[in-house]
Amino acid sequence: MHWIDPESLPETRGIVTRFLLNPHGELDGIVLRSRRRQQVHFPPHLSKQVARHVALGDEVRVRGVKPRGADMIAAVAIVAKSGKVILDEGPKHDGEKPRRPHTERRAMEASGEVLLSLFGPKGELRGALLDNGTSLRMPPHAAAELVTYLTPGAHVQAWGHGTRNRHGCAIEVDEIAELVDVSS
Repeated sequence: MHWIDPESLPETRGIVTRFLLNPHGELDGIVLRSRRRQQVHFPPHLSKQVARHVALGDEVRVRGVKPRGADMIAAVAIVAKSGKVILDEGPKHDGEKPRRPHTERRAMEASGEVLLSLFGPKGELRGALLDNGTSLRMPPHAAAELVTYLTPGAHVQAWGHGTRNRHGCAIEVDEIAELVDVSS
């Protein structure tokens, strides 16, 4: 998205309530609270900058695009509380493929209520955020078949492989089921 002038895009303001991780342990989004809860997606190559300049509870400004059919913003620019502008200028292209950080992925499971459906940058359904802060992630083709499990208010249990760090927890889902006993 480096070719889009962020000043030409609408601005959204909100308080950062959660960081979103991908299954590699990189930040690839935040959840803002303004009038409602909203996902802001950004590419993982901005993970270090966001972690350095944005904290939970900070008010941030976001300029980005809203894909059709998805209640989220694909960020082109994030302005941190300090005024630091984090601009998506695309990944560095120095002839080498960007390397993912080596993160120990382990078998994990999580259960809870879905607070928010999670989308990719083009608005494709990619998972859900549970009430305990766990991000459930899956490829778009799988998510399209499992939409009822990824809708806010659904109670689910999921199994897969993922990671946990100081910013949160993400599971790449292998199996998911409706959580029948929600009283516990």
